[in-house]
Amino acid sequence: MSIAQPPEAGDAKPRQADWARAPERSNMLALRVICWIALRCGRPAARLVLHPVCLYFLLFAPTPRRHIKRYLFRAIGPRAGWADGYRLLHAFASTVLDRIYFLRGRMDLFDVRVQGNVPVEEEALAGRGAFMLGAHMGSFEALGGCKHHAPRPEDLRIAMLMYPDNARQINAVLEAIALPELRPHIIALGRPHAMLALREWLDGGGLAGLLADRTLAGADEADAQRSSTVPLPFLGVPAPFNDGPFRLAALLRRKVFFMAGLYAGGARYDVHFELLADFSERVTDPAERERRIRAALESYVARLEALCRAYPYNWFNFHDFWLEDSA
Repeated sequence: MSIAQPPEAGDAKPRQADWARAPERSNMLALRVICWIALRCGRPAARLVLHPVCLYFLLFAPTPRRHIKRYLFRAIGPRAGWADGYRLLHAFASTVLDRIYFLRGRMDLFDVRVQGNVPVEEEALAGRGAFMLGAHMGSFEALGGCKHHAPRPEDLRIAMLMYPDNARQINAVLEAIALPELRPHIIALGRPHAMLALREWLDGGGLAGLLADRTLAGADEADAQRSSTVPLPFLGVPAPFNDGPFRLAALLRRKVFFMAGLYAGGARYDVHFELLADFSERVTDPAERERRIRAALESYVARLEALCRAYPYNWFNFHDFWLEDSA
């Protein structure tokens, strides 16, 4: 199957992938059964269930399979085949399964290796708060492993900024099984008072996590004025990225860190933090502010591309990311 041509880099208004209205491919009964197996039978037994599940999606989900193939061709080259697609799906299923254990506090089951966490902890412990920008890569829950390395783990409070409507079923199941102290704090984007809740959370020294590798389809005119979608080279082809998270960080004058909880196979996760931008100083020149926002966005895309090549089976964007179907 040939790869379709990407949208022209000079398009004035890049088209947006309509992932937000895609139906959730989850079954509540199946999710509950897998959770029961995971908690009653243990992780080794639960991982056996992943193989038929991954095989089913590889065979009977042609649209995600097409997008997976395009991504793998660009991340690891034309040698990518069915085995690579299966490996990507299995890594995704493994991280979803492991979320159960992370939310139950079973860190003893995993080998979590953390790098670059000290500057993030300093911002939180100083009461300044910070943004942590990640991607649909690896496991967000694995970031909880950094608490075991912190001098005061109870002071590391993490909230997730997200659009919760796209994965209601799996989020409901995971929230039901999570220990109260490990239940993730959610700030729902697109809701009234979301900005006020975010500001209060950061002012209290909280960390705000956001997955910044998707643009929201159907943004209204006001949203478009506050942020813009920029086509940037990504794995050799222009792809749309939104600068909204960086504008938000600039508005609230916070530092921005890149975060990733990468699944390295078996029971190992590699957690990385890296400073992307420092918006804590006031900038009065609009042109300089725009330059800094654009530089931060380009740094984010470059870091994401590097990790996609180093950990190609960790990026879980199974939709028309390069907007080739719409073209």
